[in-house]
Amino acid sequence: MNFEGLDPGLGEYSPGLHGSLEPGLESSLDSRLDPALLQGVDLNPDAMAVPVSESVHLLEGMYSELHSVAAEVGIPVTSAHFDLQEELLWMGNHRGHASSFFGPTMGRYSSFQVHLTDDIRHMQSMDTGIVFLTKSNLKCLTRGGLVMFDYPMEEGADMHSLLLTDNNTLLLGGLQNYVAEVDLNTVQETQKFTVEVPGVAIMRQSSRFFFCGHTSGKVSLRDLRTFKLEHEFDAFSGSLSDFDVHGNLLAACGFSSRGLGGLSCDRFLMVYDLRMMRAVTPLQVHVDPLFLRFIPTYTSRLAIISQTGQCQFCEPTGLASLADVFHVNTVGQLLMSFDVSSSKQALAFGDSGGCVHLWSSAPEVSFNDYSRETELVLPCLVDSLPELDWNHELVPLSLVPLPLTSTEPLLSDWPSNLATPSPRRAPPVDPEILRMMKTVGFIGYAPNPRTRPRNQVPYKIKEVELEYDSYNQVPESPIGRDEEPHLYMVPKKYRKVTIKYSKLGLEDFDFKHYNRTLFAGLEPHIPNAYCNCMIQVLYFLEPIRCLVQNHLCQKEFCLACELGFLFHMLDLSRGDPCQASNFLRAFRTIPEASALGLILADSDEQTGKARLGRLIQSWNRFILTQLHQETQEQEGPQAYRGTSSSALGSTGESVIGRLFGCEVENSSLCRCGKETVRSSLTLLFTMHYPDGDFTEKVVQEYDFTEILKKSICLEQSTQAWCENCEKYQPTVQTRNIRCLPDVLVINCEVNSFKEAEFWKAQAEYAFNKALKKEATEPPKPKEPLDELGGVEGLTFDTCAEDMRHVWIPLCIRMRISKTHGLEVCSRPEAEEVRPHSEEEAGAAVVYDLVVTVPHILDARTGGNLVAHIKVGETYHQRKEGVTHQQWYLFNDFLIEPIDKTEAAQFDVSWKVPAIIYYAKRNYHSKYDLRIKNPIEASVLLTEASLARKQRKSHATFIPLMVSEMPQPGDLVGLDAEFVTLNQEEAELRSDGTKSTIKPSQMSVARITCVRGQGTNEGVPFIDDYISTQEQVVDYLTQYSGIKPGDLDAKISSKHLTTLKSTYLKLRFLIDTGVPKSVKRQYVLKDQVIDTVYLFHMPRKRMISLRFLAWYFLDLNIQSETHDSIEDARTALQLYRKYLELSRAGQDEFRKVLKGLYEKGRKLDWKVPESDSTDGQGSPKGAAAFSSVLGL
Repeated sequence: MNFEGLDPGLGEYSPGLHGSLEPGLESSLDSRLDPALLQGVDLNPDAMAVPVSESVHLLEGMYSELHSVAAEVGIPVTSAHFDLQEELLWMGNHRGHASSFFGPTMGRYSSFQVHLTDDIRHMQSMDTGIVFLTKSNLKCLTRGGLVMFDYPMEEGADMHSLLLTDNNTLLLGGLQNYVAEVDLNTVQETQKFTVEVPGVAIMRQSSRFFFCGHTSGKVSLRDLRTFKLEHEFDAFSGSLSDFDVHGNLLAACGFSSRGLGGLSCDRFLMVYDLRMMRAVTPLQVHVDPLFLRFIPTYTSRLAIISQTGQCQFCEPTGLASLADVFHVNTVGQLLMSFDVSSSKQALAFGDSGGCVHLWSSAPEVSFNDYSRETELVLPCLVDSLPELDWNHELVPLSLVPLPLTSTEPLLSDWPSNLATPSPRRAPPVDPEILRMMKTVGFIGYAPNPRTRPRNQVPYKIKEVELEYDSYNQVPESPIGRDEEPHLYMVPKKYRKVTIKYSKLGLEDFDFKHYNRTLFAGLEPHIPNAYCNCMIQVLYFLEPIRCLVQNHLCQKEFCLACELGFLFHMLDLSRGDPCQASNFLRAFRTIPEASALGLILADSDEQTGKARLGRLIQSWNRFILTQLHQETQEQEGPQAYRGTSSSALGSTGESVIGRLFGCEVENSSLCRCGKETVRSSLTLLFTMHYPDGDFTEKVVQEYDFTEILKKSICLEQSTQAWCENCEKYQPTVQTRNIRCLPDVLVINCEVNSFKEAEFWKAQAEYAFNKALKKEATEPPKPKEPLDELGGVEGLTFDTCAEDMRHVWIPLCIRMRISKTHGLEVCSRPEAEEVRPHSEEEAGAAVVYDLVVTVPHILDARTGGNLVAHIKVGETYHQRKEGVTHQQWYLFNDFLIEPIDKTEAAQFDVSWKVPAIIYYAKRNYHSKYDLRIKNPIEASVLLTEASLARKQRKSHATFIPLMVSEMPQPGDLVGLDAEFVTLNQEEAELRSDGTKSTIKPSQMSVARITCVRGQGTNEGVPFIDDYISTQEQVVDYLTQYSGIKPGDLDAKISSKHLTTLKSTYLKLRFLIDTGVPKSVKRQYVLKDQVIDTVYLFHMPRKRMISLRFLAWYFLDLNIQSETHDSIEDARTALQLYRKYLELSRAGQDEFRKVLKGLYEKGRKLDWKVPESDSTDGQGSPKGAAAFSSVLGL
């Protein structure tokens, strides 16, 4: 490169510009930084750069910090851009907010919101405005913030870069396999260019090529007119970070692949010569490059920026010098964005703390060579009266303003009836606010229901305004309905239910208000509880309930076993809600569930981003397949006891296969005449709707059974491999079924507006048919149906009005004939059917609707899933002692009886069908529905530990002998310790009280059981540490005694077991007694004696185990940490003490309790000891559970 003719002084850089490398200087902070940004930041003085001294003369071509400004503290700056027309610097942050700053002083010019949720990824200035690119949106606004156009991308698009071309078009690239071209004149997509390597993250342009940088590490060169690939550089093996083009040189930085799929930042810049299309010698730099730009002022210098704020200048064809490194003072934050002005005089850095740093090569910096004048806001000008010269004899005195002293009316006066103030009355307060409001003094506090935008109140703008006394909840304007759809669409029982937590957690929550039946609901606050409705569906299918309760295997995470344990809880519950936490814990460990996207993040559940309708249909398919595999693997004496050996022979048939399975024949016919036929087993069918535009005014009418038949016997054309032709050929694929399942499972696949409109149109056709039929037939008297036991308030004679939004029939008839194949038709529900044997060919089979699962669309809560289930006679017999069938709505812990037509009604504007179950009449008779408890006494005997380092000499318990097996009436001392998986989420109300939004998620970590009688009384026979694969956020060591590493099989020295193994031991102990009722901890109320409640007075505080042991037993326990064995023994001794005190009578025992509480208040509930480290006793409710188990 030729440097002749340049000033030699340009190469002499001032040492003061690199103060971080100059010895002897003391590190300090730049005085221009806002001190508020430094609160809570730990700074390393040895790693900080020394600021530029004010007396240093800045040489041209060298850069130093000119100004720093905080746009929004704590919000990362994801994009920075110098305006190409005006002296403005633009920044966009992670929350979709944009701001601009004027000139080198960085005065704020404008600030506005571009997108509500997505981050701003790229910006480009034009003559008329600024173009902003987010993940799925392209928006252009004026520099003052007025929207010029808003262009949404295709669904699923993930845009990252844009490029403004010479012909007034924009090229948009992202993680998809195409680059879109948008015409800025018409704001329309003109064409799409398919790229061979998806993931266009960076785009540049020169006079010869378009350059596309891919996430795979490649840089492709494309033709300017056709976008055709001309050349490609494989720059990095991992990923591309940034690249730039200048003249005939292309420089790139990125990441290289390391072992096990890892990436590391490559300190070699790849440099390519565009004349010869080959790489030149890579350039080694001294920083980890994240951004790079050419700054061609006098030479083709490169600026290389690292994420930690280091900046290095070097020549692309020379060696990098360590002296050319300086540091951007980010105060410990990371750099997220970088840009260079068109004049090359200014650099802009955006960091993760919300600051924008401006560096310049001269104190008087100009962003552009020729910038137009920026329109600034003019100050408010107030007209002032002219001064009067009193000494001048010609000044007219009429210019002096005088007050009015006359009482005569003026011409400008308005009549009093027109001048009366008439303010607009405020609309009434939202009823939801009044319902939730709590009054403190004369001030009411209520949470914001977020039913309308902040600081905006909609008014009715009409010629004649209605009185607000008759103001209706439902807005009369369509605009208001769009804003508040939940007020008129979703009935209250279908809305998402939430638990209101208090200081006592769930103790004082009234679940009976939501469920007056004896069936058990499921709590929704645990992760992935969206499948609660489908758990209830499986429970109320009698063969599945019996199958999983008879199933027991050795796998640690078996969904069939966990469902059996959960269904056992639901059987024993008398209306109290249960938790599916152990089932969902096993569900999260299944690799297939994660691969199918069935594991939801907490943020997706809370914000309503998850597409629950599609999700629950995938879950339905997954659970049936998983149960089929798990029960099919079961062999030997632990196999399902309800089937004969022939049914579970070598064929590997499972009850799931017999219940849901349907043998299908798939044929593929090529146009050459070659036909391939193969058979398979399918567990469910998916609805397929006719192709067409269902948004048109006229939609063809279809019967549901007609669509169902076409979906089961599916025929479609597709490309497939033909062995005869030895290439892919158009083939016709046909599916036929050979037998009918006992339960027909249907995924509705109403996942888009197109299918919803089709469903809505067919429901309207069916409703009009019902109206015509009712008009031609005489009305029938409406009587309660006797076979349902005459449920109060529910009548089941269907009229035409009840058929609104109903398309699916309550009963269908199916048969397979040799001549016509599958035949499906709807039929009246009450029509009797002549029984046919299974072997009778062509026999018609009647299916009744038993389950519907809709997706509730609710803009306020994000939506939820519910289930309509037809509960059979056996369930009512067990729970309520009556024999009838009844439809119920299951909405987590809300359970309510409903009309049968309500189960088939789907108003797709808020209630979208997802899953439908049809069952054969009397299909239960084919299955043995007896349940035999598979848990045997052998679970209490010796078992191996999972811990590798555990030794027998370290054993803390002695397993039971066969002669010591507990008998009914025996006592067992029990203690449980817990750890925290997720912390509690709470908010502070405006009145100062705390409201629990989501409780902490606990997991049992240790279970200890001690003998309650005999020669070995007090000796533990169970002391299990529970292994967990989930991340523990708090071991609660002070209260639980559990230390990090105790639950890790690799390093633990404890007796480590699985949760399933320990559950089986406790379950055997419980089943030894007489089961009457169950708690959420799997233990029975009449078999558990909790020491906290033995010594408790009503409306008084609970007393810790430590204080009770000190007061009654003179024992000092839990002095340093908690020991589960010690706590279990103490609980047993306290129960003995309670029996001793109770023999004296209730009055004497009450006196003892009063003395206990008086002593506790005097000592402030602290155990009096000099070396006490536990001042207030153990909060056992948080980390432990001590009790006595009575068998």
